[in-house]
Amino acid sequence: MKRVSTVTVRKRLIAVFLIGVIVFGVIDIRLGYVQFILGDKLMALADNSWSRDIVFEPERGLILDANDVVLAENVTAPSVVVVPRQIKNPKETAEHLSKILGMSFDKAYEYVTRSAMSVSLHPEGRKINAQQEKALRTLNMAGVYLSKDSKRHYPFGDDLAHVLGFTGIDNQGLMGLELNHDDKLKGKKGSLSYYSDAKGKKMEKLADVYKSPEDGLDLKTTIDSKVQTIMERELDLAVAKYNPDGALALAVNPKNGAVLGMASRPTFSPEDYQKADADVYNRNLPIWMTFEPGSTFKIITLAAALEEKKVDLEKDHFNDTGSIEVGGANIRCWKSGGHGDQTFLEVVENSCNPGFVNLGQRLGKEKLFSYIQNFGFGEKTDIDLAGEAKGILFKPENVGPVELATTSFGQGVSVTPIQQVMAVSAAVNGGNLYEPFISQEWLDPKTKRVLEKHEPKLKKHVISSETSKTVRGALESVVANGSGKGAYVDGYRVGGKTGTAQKVGEGGKYLANNHIVSFIGFAPADDPQIVVYVAVDNPKDTVQFGGVVAAPIVGTIIGDSLRALGVKQRKGGLKKEVQWPEQPKVEVPDLIGVNKDELLEYLVDLNIETSGKGEYILDQEPKPGTELEAGSTIRLYLSDSKR
Repeated sequence: MKRVSTVTVRKRLIAVFLIGVIVFGVIDIRLGYVQFILGDKLMALADNSWSRDIVFEPERGLILDANDVVLAENVTAPSVVVVPRQIKNPKETAEHLSKILGMSFDKAYEYVTRSAMSVSLHPEGRKINAQQEKALRTLNMAGVYLSKDSKRHYPFGDDLAHVLGFTGIDNQGLMGLELNHDDKLKGKKGSLSYYSDAKGKKMEKLADVYKSPEDGLDLKTTIDSKVQTIMERELDLAVAKYNPDGALALAVNPKNGAVLGMASRPTFSPEDYQKADADVYNRNLPIWMTFEPGSTFKIITLAAALEEKKVDLEKDHFNDTGSIEVGGANIRCWKSGGHGDQTFLEVVENSCNPGFVNLGQRLGKEKLFSYIQNFGFGEKTDIDLAGEAKGILFKPENVGPVELATTSFGQGVSVTPIQQVMAVSAAVNGGNLYEPFISQEWLDPKTKRVLEKHEPKLKKHVISSETSKTVRGALESVVANGSGKGAYVDGYRVGGKTGTAQKVGEGGKYLANNHIVSFIGFAPADDPQIVVYVAVDNPKDTVQFGGVVAAPIVGTIIGDSLRALGVKQRKGGLKKEVQWPEQPKVEVPDLIGVNKDELLEYLVDLNIETSGKGEYILDQEPKPGTELEAGSTIRLYLSDSKR
């Protein structure tokens, strides 16, 4: 027999011991990894396999205007759920459901005979309308239930449609503010979780877990629904009158960049967006559309020339012969034969292209384009809406004498309406270029406490306050004495500028008799509270001039909006220059205390109506100093005493 030495035995025992230590070490490490590293994950998987969740949808946050008027809200819209085992007559039930919900019989029959505890009828049975709900409740079919659900409702219909956007079947934001801020508006889902065995039977000994839904935050915007309604009304009237290819309107508070209103034509219904063409709802024209601005762009050239002290509007003169030759090109004035000798204030009033070419030449390429860029052209304004374009400017190396000349009066460059409005706001507000914004505050849906607030963002200071004051005066003169008379508003000082730009067709050629006519205006001219821009694309059956088509629309929007905003009327503004066949207005005299026999000495172009008896005028309406159209009627109240 072979003997094994003690040393060998000891070695084998040590080897076995070490192998055991290693094996148990590996097991311990694995157990520790499972317990401490994978434990939570495995428990969650086990919990998911045992638990069943009943989901509770949160309420989507409201969208409000600046005065807490609701622009987007939620309304009850029940959804249809069937419990197949409870349905007594599947064929009859399927027939009723197919007729009421507008689905095929085969599809309805498949729903009601499916082997499941409950079945949601999607999408035909989701968020049904009031008529469908009434029909189902009247039939009261066994196994057919209406579950609580809601859908988005826009109280103002298609007003502000491109800004608000819309939501999908599951209340998810798909466009506009609804999409941009979906994460805050949608809230968080809640649930009731219970445990069940493999057969689906509830495990009574384990407690249910309830997690309440968190409603979405309310969004307060800068939009003023009164201003928006006025703009929508005027665009509807313009579309009815001119049958244009498109139209847009935009209003901003120039003091901080807050958007007061924004509208596009054509428009659509957010609650029925499926019926609209994607080219309509995806194109929010005030931020998406790019085009040659025409004469509204002259405001930038004017501001730059004044800031650089290249012109004195009262002292400097320009002789307009009807055209100006630049680099071999003949650039014409809109007025055949020209305006003759003018001060540069008259150049602005008359929107004289050769005069602005002269201003551009005085500035030079580097100066003019530096101001254009400083006013925000060539880059996005960063408004809090998707789909903004940035426009197109000439590259510096491609700017020659002709490009400098055409840029001076707004031809050859491509800009967006929002860029123009923000640039003109800077030109008239003291020289401050702001970032435009619509989302103002985020509110707790229950307490209405402000959780977040957007502060106006000043991007840069582009011109001095003195230059801005001069620009305001010149543009007020355009409305009182020049091409913008259509925007004149009695009682308010309005400034502005017309724009008439030829559209570019295929091959880069300008289209004949096809213009985008526009007007940008602001008021009051001594302290601007609102800037309004309107552009009408190819108006039909009219003279295609901004002063004829767009200026009166802007004037009406400004006048009605200022009254709606509670802005007081102004005195000391420029009187409107009257041209034939217009008649000058008549100022109502102070007649209180006057003997009625003396009225002929006062009233020449006014009619009167009297109330009461007596020899003396006790009161009058309207008040003294009011300006009326010739032939208007005033009412006088008579008494036996002077006072």
